[in-house]
Amino acid sequence: MKQMKFFLVALICVMMSASCVADDRIIPVSQLPAAAQSFVKKTFPGRTISYAQVDRDGISKTYEVRLDDGTEVKFDKKGNWDKVDCEFKAVPAALVPAAVANYVKANFPGVFVVKVDKERYGYEIELSNELELKFDKKGNLMSIDD
Repeated sequence: MKQMKFFLVALICVMMSASCVADDRIIPVSQLPAAAQSFVKKTFPGRTISYAQVDRDGISKTYEVRLDDGTEVKFDKKGNWDKVDCEFKAVPAALVPAAVANYVKANFPGVFVVKVDKERYGYEIELSNELELKFDKKGNLMSIDD
């Protein structure tokens, strides 16, 4: 009888953990939040979305798109951008805070931002020379990682 109870408890735990697994699936572009669709059209004119994906993890939902030039953009559940990764191309200047852009220009001439990621503390930036910089919300440098 003890084995049966243990088996039932173990089965319930397995079933519960399986139901909490992230659900990532491809969706039509039309199912992206309007803010995300507008952001792509405005920020990346002339580019098309190769695919859109919704990521469900428990109660939260995020979106990710890949553009035809390889750029990846991640959005929160409302369609606000959270991360832009242009791989080997420069991130549109409008997405990089002015203080961060000024720091990069002054300290890394000829280098450009290829990825910008909004974090709770501020911004994480990756440069074309593969350095990663972390800035607080005011644009003050916090750390450099190579």
